Amino acid sequence: MEYRIHKKTGDKISVLGLGTSYIADTPEKEAVSALIYAHEKGINYGDLATAGAKTFSYYGKAFQSVREEMYYQVHFGANYETGEYGWTTDLETIKRQIDWQLKELKTDYIDYGFIHCLDENSDWQAYEENGVLEYLLGMKKAGAVRHIGLSSHTPALAQRVLDTGIIDQLMFSINPSYDYQHGEFAKGSASERMALYRRCETEGVGISVMKPFSGGQLLNAKTSPFGKAMTQYQCIQYALDKPGVLTVLPGVRNIEEVKQLLGFFDASFEERDYSVLGTFTPKDVTGTCVYCNHCQPCPMGLNVGLINKYYDLTMAGDTMAADHYEKLEKKASDCISCGHCDERCPFHVAQASRMKEIADYFGK
Repeated sequence: MEYRIHKKTGDKISVLGLGTSYIADTPEKEAVSALIYAHEKGINYGDLATAGAKTFSYYGKAFQSVREEMYYQVHFGANYETGEYGWTTDLETIKRQIDWQLKELKTDYIDYGFIHCLDENSDWQAYEENGVLEYLLGMKKAGAVRHIGLSSHTPALAQRVLDTGIIDQLMFSINPSYDYQHGEFAKGSASERMALYRRCETEGVGISVMKPFSGGQLLNAKTSPFGKAMTQYQCIQYALDKPGVLTVLPGVRNIEEVKQLLGFFDASFEERDYSVLGTFTPKDVTGTCVYCNHCQPCPMGLNVGLINKYYDLTMAGDTMAADHYEKLEKKASDCISCGHCDERCPFHVAQASRMKEIADYFGK
């Protein structure tokens, strides 16, 4: 397992986590075994915006003895009174639900308490006016919630809530389909979405990724908006390469799906490589470095993707990014403009010219 450190909370989070979408449909014994196996293999982060109520008792049975080793995302607004997922901003309903969820989880605290699924300004207004935000913040003050999160599909609204300064973690839908304006949750332009990821990285807000496969659509050529199927590993790598991302949360139903997910770490660079996107992404993305490192290896040993990322983050206001750049063994000034990266870049970035721009900036 690989881990990333949350800049604001210090938590050491596995880069692959557990989405709970439909594990509630799995018989208890099989589901609990899958969860235990995931923990044994190093997965320590789980989202609990699940499709069914049974998931909470499954988690309680699987993780009660190792609770301190797991991080839970619990959503203040997800309602399971019917046994199936529902959404609400009613304060009393949310209070009942949180009490019930904690009991089923066999825990007395929540690692990341989430403002749940806000996509419209009216959602945020209701969340504040109904007293739900005050309740969530009160639970944090009492120690029952350790950190505050937000789940959203809308970059503009996420930016607005981030402006409050209370958010430690953002759950956001990151995949090529949504990022490049395809699908129900493809909200915001590619540049708006990337600006959100960079802001999170700059401010130390971690991102946990939902819907990495666009609900499975990207894995099938017939349903993919690009007319070509991608693999799970390509989608996971795509998400992990975005600024701010700490963990990707694909849904799993059983041990076999957990094993398939963990195969990511044994996959070759070629199996993870998503550069094929460069052949069918929209024009407004062309010429923008997405840090895929398909240009590697550089004859001079430059990590072109990382150099670009640190520069972009510096321009976004991340003071630490400039320090990280200065610590690189090979910098943009070492580029000899051989054109190797320009020829290999699937997104048609003029990397040699960009290396000069970056070298000039940091050389001031």
